[in-house]
Amino acid sequence: MRILVVEDNKKLAEGLLNVLMSNQYVVDMVSNGADADAVIAAQRFDLIILDLTLPDMDGLEVLRNLRGRKITTPVLILTARGDLDDLVMGLDIGADDYMVKPFEINELEARIRVLLRRSAGNSTSHIKLGPLILDIQNNTLSTENSPVDISARELNVLTVIMMSPARIIPKNQIAESLSTFDSDISDNAVEQIVSRLRKRLHIYGINIGTARGLGYYLDTEPARNG
Repeated sequence: MRILVVEDNKKLAEGLLNVLMSNQYVVDMVSNGADADAVIAAQRFDLIILDLTLPDMDGLEVLRNLRGRKITTPVLILTARGDLDDLVMGLDIGADDYMVKPFEINELEARIRVLLRRSAGNSTSHIKLGPLILDIQNNTLSTENSPVDISARELNVLTVIMMSPARIIPKNQIAESLSTFDSDISDNAVEQIVSRLRKRLHIYGINIGTARGLGYYLDTEPARNG
């Protein structure tokens, strides 16, 4: 899962980066509204965490622009501006949630999980694939009896594929989910991660197929578990 954080307070931005990376999210950061507006128009994210009081362009304008472009990425407003008028305006423009600083990290993490789950069209936090259970809420993979040892990148790729089980996932979409502004993921790196993931899943009777020139897919559609 790739998250964009738009925050001009350096200390808070670094704190958010550490929290999100500890939860195995891929994180990009910008510190002003103009950069946020340009990046959102050019790249795909699974969630945007947006401050309102920003240099160059107000956060509400950034939000208005992205919804005007028909970008449906969920947006969590995170701001010190706690006035009811700001809250109502943000929600009316198209924000999905709103938190006022200061905030509790546990609550922020919970709201992020809800938004990511909702944007993926999952009413449940668990997806079953054969004997495996993917917990979207806690970013873990397990069987009914024990956790499965898997790297953060492998888990990220598996999550992208399992959350859209009925279609082929383009290689560039997987690369985007693993990339940050300063760390691009090559096609070769994606292939290596998928190769390692195949070997890890083989013992569970699960295969990731390749649609040559198109991308990757699950051989069978996983059942969802409430």
